[in-house]
Amino acid sequence: MRDFAELYDAIDRTTATHGKVAALVAYFSVASASDAAWAIAFLAGRRPKRLVKSADLRAWAAEAADVPDWLFEESYAQAGDLAETISLLVPEATVAEAGVGANSVPEAGVGANSVPEAEGSLAYWVEQQLLPLGQMDAPGQRDALRHIWRTLGGSARFVFNKLITGAFRMGVSDGLLVRALSQMSGVSGDAISHRLMGQWEPSADWYQRLMHPDTDDADWSRPYPFYLAYPLEQDLFALGDAGEWQVEWKWDGIRAQLVRRRGKTLLWSRGEELLAGRFPEVEQTAEFLPDGTVIDGELVAWRDGAPLPFTELQRRINRKTVGKKLLSDVPCAMVSYDLLELGGADIRTSSMLERRAALESIVGGLPTGGTIHLSPIVPAESWDAVEAARRASRAMRAEGLMLKRRTAAYGVGRKVGDWWKWKVTPLTIDAVLVYAQAGHGRRAGLYTDYTFAVWDGDALVPFAKAYSGLTDAEIRKVDTYVRQNTLEKFGPVRTVTPGLVFELAFEGIQESTRHKSGVAVRFPRISRWRTDKLPKDADSLATIKAMLRAEREQP
Repeated sequence: MRDFAELYDAIDRTTATHGKVAALVAYFSVASASDAAWAIAFLAGRRPKRLVKSADLRAWAAEAADVPDWLFEESYAQAGDLAETISLLVPEATVAEAGVGANSVPEAGVGANSVPEAEGSLAYWVEQQLLPLGQMDAPGQRDALRHIWRTLGGSARFVFNKLITGAFRMGVSDGLLVRALSQMSGVSGDAISHRLMGQWEPSADWYQRLMHPDTDDADWSRPYPFYLAYPLEQDLFALGDAGEWQVEWKWDGIRAQLVRRRGKTLLWSRGEELLAGRFPEVEQTAEFLPDGTVIDGELVAWRDGAPLPFTELQRRINRKTVGKKLLSDVPCAMVSYDLLELGGADIRTSSMLERRAALESIVGGLPTGGTIHLSPIVPAESWDAVEAARRASRAMRAEGLMLKRRTAAYGVGRKVGDWWKWKVTPLTIDAVLVYAQAGHGRRAGLYTDYTFAVWDGDALVPFAKAYSGLTDAEIRKVDTYVRQNTLEKFGPVRTVTPGLVFELAFEGIQESTRHKSGVAVRFPRISRWRTDKLPKDADSLATIKAMLRAEREQP
């Protein structure tokens, strides 16, 4: 555990890519196979779910720290991170107080048969201390946590607290992790990326298979690593001849891979979640695909040959099972735009042109009226035509365009040059800051989470929240304004005197019964601070509803 905590600190101390890779290589060079497996799981974002209720954690930590609840909550508001607050407030026990000597073991029922706890392995702390919390009742959890807090100290305790809260993350991208593992093992980065896809359980055996040059990569259920596009920020003409590019609509849905192998169908999201049973209409059509087929595409709400708004798809995203009424109200389809496997053979190194031809043949052989469709190619005889198509994206209920080089292979991760996404210009509206709340992490202690309102007659009606878009200097200025112009406090939220106007950008707008304004916007963010405007100059709810009507009238 101490070694993993030192890795966490080493990663946190540097922003240099080579420094992070070096720290990872140093850790994996000495870690046991079981420790390395758990470290990879956490670094890859497979955090354990929160095993203890947040309210219980705060109450038990305040009790262990011997501070009143209000003081703990004030400290939490300042620190902005529950794990850090616990680590700072709960006193560390001395060796004598904790009863942990060089060769001692803890009392029975709380980590019995362990190695000396402060020196214990990551696997021990996860498997024998963290995961069992989920099987305990509240009194058992309280006793176990008090023992853990009195045993661990420093960075090790902080990291363990992050794991308890389910908020653990480290500043390492998947690409850096893969690079370090490839450097350690001699296995290609593409192979490592593929082996990390799909469902797997961290264990010593799994880690050894991951790192072995001769491991068979043909796990029948595993998807391929997704290829990701870069935002297009350069001039279109810098891309060369328009005829060298395949242009498609950028659909607003769930990126997914459909795997058809061994007579079974698996739908994998880009987040490597298995979507079994959530899109039965797509799985039903997939039964007609030839074995050994893997399609990359987008799951979208779809009716009468056209996509429905993303808010409709949201009604189905979190449903483990889908009833008949929801299936009827929100029918879904998979819009297919790439073929990664054909007849059981990996064809990702083939050109986009070749893969598209094979995809057309595969999808064209499916029964008519099915739920697996081809993503239409947008005419791109010139860049002027591409620009015109982008302007029409919103009418197509698309987020913009995808530009893919016809000669390109299907890559791994995000790479510059062959795949670009060119999103439609967002909708914007001017709104007034009315509520503010302190942020978390590095923004703890600063008011960075904002609620904005627009005019409905003579009243300001909240309609959107935004957390990004300002510079650090602007955040400090807004923070000062909030502190000097607070009207009321409701827990961590402050009501402020209406005085600041901001331009908000968002991708789409829909009716919503959950919001007082009656509307909900998609991906709201601050695009600029309108220091040239007064609150009276902000937009109205009528303006937003006019945008909503325009969205509805689109074909």
